[in-house]
Amino acid sequence: MPVEIPTSLHLDLAPNTGSMMESVMEGLSSIQKTLPSKYFYDALGSQLFDKICELPEYYPTRTELSILEENLPAIEARLGEAIVLVEYGSGSSTKTKLLLEHIPAIKAYIPIDISREHLLLASDTLSKLYPRIDVLPVCADYSQAIPLDVSDAYNARTCVFFPGSTLGNFDREHAIDFLKRMHDMVGPGGGLLIGLDLVKDSNVLHAAYNDEEGVTAEFNLNILQHLNDRLGSDFDLPAFEHHAHFDPEEERIEMNLVSRKKQTVKLNGSLIEFLPGETIRTEYSHKYRMDSFRKMAERAGFQIDSVWTDSANYFSVQYLLAK
Repeated sequence: MPVEIPTSLHLDLAPNTGSMMESVMEGLSSIQKTLPSKYFYDALGSQLFDKICELPEYYPTRTELSILEENLPAIEARLGEAIVLVEYGSGSSTKTKLLLEHIPAIKAYIPIDISREHLLLASDTLSKLYPRIDVLPVCADYSQAIPLDVSDAYNARTCVFFPGSTLGNFDREHAIDFLKRMHDMVGPGGGLLIGLDLVKDSNVLHAAYNDEEGVTAEFNLNILQHLNDRLGSDFDLPAFEHHAHFDPEEERIEMNLVSRKKQTVKLNGSLIEFLPGETIRTEYSHKYRMDSFRKMAERAGFQIDSVWTDSANYFSVQYLLAK
């Protein structure tokens, strides 16, 4: 029988408009204008990202999914007998369904996502598909500390599932800080099952982030529509264009919105000026090498227990243990 969980553990920690405005104003006031990538994910942005994951050029999702499918017995063995599974940035939870369906050790599933509507829809679907598992959705910006501890209620270990190489959205030092936060959440003996996109031919990377259908461009531009909807700004979407490129020195994709002309945007009583060709940095996507990631994980208090890759070494799924 499912364990009774206090309703207070179903957390709504979504950023309010004030904190969103503050972070957006700070980013757009910088010499290199930036926007936090977490604001991609309103309801439409989440749907567009799901569509990106199905594009022929976008290898990460299908490659990671195949790695998980091929190694489910080994993953089940590593997770142990009783698990509370926490997922940051759960989205539509497609990959998670594999774990929930095939790993009976999972007693509760806690999806954490910033898009409330998308999160609740996915959680409702999962609750109906897997009635033996308690699904406890948490609406939050996962880069913040989230007070969450239900492992004692289930007499289980906590394991974080962090697929999609989402860690790559952080710069290296912030990625280590985030790994430390996950270490604190799972506690000594807890686990982290993480997906990592590996360094590869830049042509493959370029195609993945500049698809022919233009879905990634629509996804990137939608961040401006999200700001218009939430903050009352007046970004003219056709006045910007999507641009993504690979920086070989930093080993990362850099995604930008480029101003097509000289223009002024109104936001929070301020006027934000753009010159022709000026960029807004919307996302980093770092790619990893095995040895460099091992050092990052060790700095955060993890040791790498198991590593699985595809035949082309495009992607890696790793299981880490918290020391």
